[in-house]
Amino acid sequence: MRNLRSTAPWRLRACLAATALLAALALPATPPASADEAQPYAVEVGDVTAKVGEAAVLHAEVSLHDGYRVLEAYNNRVMQLSSWDDGVTFDRKVVNAAVHGDALVFAIGLKPTKPGKHPINGVFRFGYITDGSTMMMISVPLIATVTGTE
Repeated sequence: MRNLRSTAPWRLRACLAATALLAALALPATPPASADEAQPYAVEVGDVTAKVGEAAVLHAEVSLHDGYRVLEAYNNRVMQLSSWDDGVTFDRKVVNAAVHGDALVFAIGLKPTKPGKHPINGVFRFGYITDGSTMMMISVPLIATVTGTE
C-alpha cells in the first residue's frame, strides 16, 4: 500500500482540505444539547384526522422557556412540508408563525388524499433571544401523522 500523502498531487490534497472545511461549516451553529442540558424551547404538534379530500388544519406550537424570548424580527416559519407517501397535500409549502407571547403558533392547512395514516414532516425555522441578548436562529424538525378517513 502506498502512502497517499506523499504520492497524491497537491490538487487532490487541496480538494480534500476544502471538502473537510465545507463539511465543518455545514455543521449546525449551535451544538446539540447534552442529556443534562435542556433545550430553551418545547415543540408541540398535534396529529390530524380528516376525511379524504377535506381540508384540515395541523396545529403546532414552539414555546420558549423562561429567560428566552421570540426574535420577532426573524422570519419564523415552518417549511419544506411534505408527505412521505404522497397521502397529504399542503395549502402552502411555507407557513409563517403567529407570535403569542413567548410562543410561535402555526396553523398548517392540509388535505389527506388517501385513506390511512400518513407520516408528514417539515422544518421549523425560528429565532429566539437568550438572557444575555444573544440571538439564535435554529432549525427543528416537524414530524406528525395525518390520518385520512373515508
